[in-house]
Amino acid sequence: MRTRRFGRTGWQIGEVGYGMWGMAGWTGSDDARSLTALQLAVDLGCNFFDTALAYGNGHSEQILAKLLRANPSRTLYTATKIPPKNRVWPSARGAKLDDVFPADYILSTVETCLKNLGIETLDLIQFHVWEDDWASDDRWQNALGTLKKQGKIRATGISVNRWEPTNCVASLKTGTIDAVQVIYNIFDRNPEDELFPLCRELDIGIIARVPFDEGTLTGSLTVDSTWPKGDWRNTYFVPENLIPSVERAEALRPLVPAGSTMSDMALRFILADRDVSTIIPGMRNDAHVRANLGASDAGPLDAELLEVLRGHRWDRQPTAWSQ
Repeated sequence: MRTRRFGRTGWQIGEVGYGMWGMAGWTGSDDARSLTALQLAVDLGCNFFDTALAYGNGHSEQILAKLLRANPSRTLYTATKIPPKNRVWPSARGAKLDDVFPADYILSTVETCLKNLGIETLDLIQFHVWEDDWASDDRWQNALGTLKKQGKIRATGISVNRWEPTNCVASLKTGTIDAVQVIYNIFDRNPEDELFPLCRELDIGIIARVPFDEGTLTGSLTVDSTWPKGDWRNTYFVPENLIPSVERAEALRPLVPAGSTMSDMALRFILADRDVSTIIPGMRNDAHVRANLGASDAGPLDAELLEVLRGHRWDRQPTAWSQ
């Protein structure tokens, strides 16, 4: 596993981290299988783990706690997220900070996360939604400053709403934020326009999430794909999203290098951008772990292929179903 510097924190983290939503927020999760996959990832060099209090109401954090206890001599970076107090995803224009991230709520939620993870200090605490209108409100900044002084967090971050990569720019310029988590993949390249250059200037770490476009870029979805009742993908992959997503993924299939997979190509495309600090694909079993972490060892894609893939950019706007 190759490593990259995580912005101004100076941490050396694996190019491929571990996204843990699927271990508690998706149907078919199995704790024993999850822990086996997590340990394999550690053994293969993964050292960055991204979870959230909202993933199974703390269950994902508790799974990560078991991994941390099983590897006391290893440096494993823990990243989690404060859910919006009003439990509205994504945040909406005009939302008030008092309803989403009041200072006392920030402080108490971090305590809950620390308890779930069984640790005294979080490496990275992130806001799970964000509105840049809150940038100038110093209450959230003061709360984070208090947590840092108390030694309860080391770094702070924002997880940007889907397809809104600039809805954090003013907040990054406050100097309070050390990392930003944003959707970035073959289709979703808007972050390259304004967000990535600003992060480069401010030395802010970049976490690329949704590298497979919620599964589309694995090449495994069809226009007839369905999911069990209660699975969030039923509300995301509505026909107006699923059909064009599958069509665009199928257009990529002929470009997959011989002996490779669409998933590997998707990850290596992201790793070609040196602004990205790490990618956090979801991995629910050993096979996923070996395949995804292997993208780091495989090295860069051919320059000509990268250029062709750049032509598959798909600019999208948030909708009622995009969450």
